[in-house]
Amino acid sequence: MPQTTSTGNLAKAQRTMIGQMLYTTEHNAPAMALVTHMRLRRGASSVDVPKAGQITVSDLVEGQDITDEQNLGMEFTTLTTSEVGAKVVVTDKLVRQMQPDVFKVIGRQLGDGMARKKDQDVIALYGSLNGGTALGAAGATFNVAHAAAAYTHAVANKFGTKLSIVHHPNALFSIINSGAITPGASGPVDAGWSRDLLQRFFAGLAPVGGVPMFHDGNIEADNDGDAVGVIADEGALVVLESVTMRTERQRDASLRGTEVVITADYGVFELDDSRGAPLKYDATPPSTSE
Repeated sequence: MPQTTSTGNLAKAQRTMIGQMLYTTEHNAPAMALVTHMRLRRGASSVDVPKAGQITVSDLVEGQDITDEQNLGMEFTTLTTSEVGAKVVVTDKLVRQMQPDVFKVIGRQLGDGMARKKDQDVIALYGSLNGGTALGAAGATFNVAHAAAAYTHAVANKFGTKLSIVHHPNALFSIINSGAITPGASGPVDAGWSRDLLQRFFAGLAPVGGVPMFHDGNIEADNDGDAVGVIADEGALVVLESVTMRTERQRDASLRGTEVVITADYGVFELDDSRGAPLKYDATPPSTSE
């Protein structure tokens, strides 16, 4: 439906507008910045990512030939992309009469929507890691001891060396509460992470193993108040991008308006199931009066 001067409350955004444009507040979206990124080359439709197995080295006896032949145990994961997008149509009259630049307003809304979509696509894969077996339990409080246990599990099971924890803000509050930790006290995001993308979402917590923790409000709690976050290495999940984001305007003369379109062409996949695990913990809102 085209956005006109009579759509909803847009008439109030014309010359009679007094205040500054307000936007619906979006949750942070750090998940995409914490996974492996790959590019789909022009002319290709998919990417095959190989993973080699382990080779066993045996004891030898002098003068005897090596009889145990090893193989690479190569496995492949095939990745491809698909398009996502949204469109807004604005009439010429609305463009002329709207006090703020309508295209700036739409641009911000579309950009926020794309970030939210990508974040949710990554979050949707958390529950399938580790064969779908979650650490934690329904109703459990995510405290310092549980965080330490999750870290120990990750190390013992060779998740990797670039670990991070992502969870709902309410779940991370429990760690702050149980450990008397001041958010931000452990300093900025460590080198090696995309600080410009992640700094705002860094919970300031590194109670065990120096594993950075990030809060993500796009993680949804179920009807019982439980939410599924993740502890994972960067290599557990991957995003394959063909087009990161593209915005275009197209004039429609007969409609006397302009289409504003945002698109992206990408795919998010589980790259290595053994390098991460879901974290299921209580995410009910904490009390502010007790």
